[in-house]
Amino acid sequence: MASEVRFTLNGRAASVRADDAQTLLDALRGTLGLRGTRCGCALGQCGACCVIVDERAVTSCDLPLEAVAGRSVTTVEGLGTRAAPHRLQTAFIELQALQCGYCTSGILMRAAALLERDPHPAEADIRAALAHHLCRCGVHDRVLRAVRMAAA
Repeated sequence: MASEVRFTLNGRAASVRADDAQTLLDALRGTLGLRGTRCGCALGQCGACCVIVDERAVTSCDLPLEAVAGRSVTTVEGLGTRAAPHRLQTAFIELQALQCGYCTSGILMRAAALLERDPHPAEADIRAALAHHLCRCGVHDRVLRAVRMAAA
């Protein structure tokens, strides 16, 4: 059965007509055309699909779209712009904390949620926040440095 789900997406009103089985990731990529959020494992385990829902980082591949009704969703497209990048985006670029880039948007979103909660997190808190993200390119140390730089 299809229903209309209304929510705030990157600061603007959004509405998606969806069936009960549709995930937030499906709506973001398929219906709304936002390609920054990636599908990695489709099980909520790799972190590539991470977005922020009401200031909390969540995986969007296993979140039913209806769960965001009336809530605020931020994707990597809403994090910053070319003209005014988020401090994390600036740090990631400066420290080259990405390689293939597939997992980067999810890592950025989880780190942004962490910095919203705790603007100056301890190293252990950064590591814990990013522990669920799978990056096969080996840039994890640069990612940690970039998050520390953005927090400074």
